[in-house]
Amino acid sequence: MKILVINCGSSTLKFEVFEVEREAGAHSDIKHIVSGLIDRIGGQANIELSTRENSSREMQHVADHYQAASAALDRLRAAGLLAEGELAAIGHRVIHGGDKFSAPAIIDDKVIAAIDALSELAPLHNQPSLDAIRAVSKIVGPSVPMVAVFDTAFHRTLPEPAHRYAIPWELAEKHHVHRYGFHGLAHRYMMERYCAITGTTAKKVKLITLQLGNGCSAAAIKNGISIDTSMGLTPLEGLIMGTRSGDVDPSLVGFLARKENTDIRTVDDWLNQTSGLLGVSGLSKDMRELLDAARKGDPRAALAIEMFCYRVKKYIGAYMAVLGGADAVIFGGGIGENASEVRARICHGLEWCGLRLDSKRNQAIAGNEAAIHARGASVAAYVIPVDEAAIIAHDTLICLRSVLKRRPHYDRV
Repeated sequence: MKILVINCGSSTLKFEVFEVEREAGAHSDIKHIVSGLIDRIGGQANIELSTRENSSREMQHVADHYQAASAALDRLRAAGLLAEGELAAIGHRVIHGGDKFSAPAIIDDKVIAAIDALSELAPLHNQPSLDAIRAVSKIVGPSVPMVAVFDTAFHRTLPEPAHRYAIPWELAEKHHVHRYGFHGLAHRYMMERYCAITGTTAKKVKLITLQLGNGCSAAAIKNGISIDTSMGLTPLEGLIMGTRSGDVDPSLVGFLARKENTDIRTVDDWLNQTSGLLGVSGLSKDMRELLDAARKGDPRAALAIEMFCYRVKKYIGAYMAVLGGADAVIFGGGIGENASEVRARICHGLEWCGLRLDSKRNQAIAGNEAAIHARGASVAAYVIPVDEAAIIAHDTLICLRSVLKRRPHYDRV
């Protein structure tokens, strides 16, 4: 049987197909068949499709994520990769699950309404996911079950001191204001792969995981659960990101609104879409371009990189304190997996806590899974490329099998 995974970003849609043997156990390996990407949604989009044997690329106007999801299914069927009756289930990554979802959920009208209600907290992500869900549902019909897998679910274990904001209790309760955390699938994947690589049980590890890409977050993981993370009520809090500011003085929003004679929504857009690496450098949100510009003497690009690395280092130090030391620091995401110079800058000066990189190992690794710590370091360092789609496919399978007895029409899983 085949499981389709759909992962929506603000202007992208990633899709992958996995195959699972009908008799396979719940925790068995799943086989990747094909992956695809639709980029620059909202205009002339780039559509890519890749298998082990070949790949294709074409341009097409794609107005929104509804059209993108339809285009993804069209490409898979046209390529003979998703024949009629082969699709057993569809897993959708949903960024914000709020207080309602602590585990994957079968998608029905109530779940869709709940995801829609949470869009205010993640407007750039929840709404695109809903558009894709509705498009796919219309195409495949009710006979193919769909599962929502939530990015916030992994962080539902945050203890109260890390979970709450110090605002009036009544307001926090009334509006469900607390720290939710994001990138949960990525942080969980890094933890699970670390355990597999080292032969360690999750219940015995203390890890600091770093998802560093266009969006960035850190997590402190103890005994297999998240006990702190850098993102909060929304994905804006925490580390400096491609276009997001990360941590700022909360009074900055009102200050800028008054000084620029504008509204809070506009300032919120500035902090989310024109700040971070882009805002500081005035050049780009892409770390590769900034590193190149800094080497050529661009002072603002150099400062943006320095600020980025400083903020990550500060969170590592904080989480060392929270965890009481760590077994390993793990780098994931586009920057974390590929930018050896950034990894080196982040770790420089952290020798006091036992974190020392092997410079040759670190420089040699780009996009591959590997240990990069120096011999004898008491805190390990790893690069672990994140595979969120595998987590989503696995959770979709487990979720559907858990309700199989109650919903026998899902007999294909």
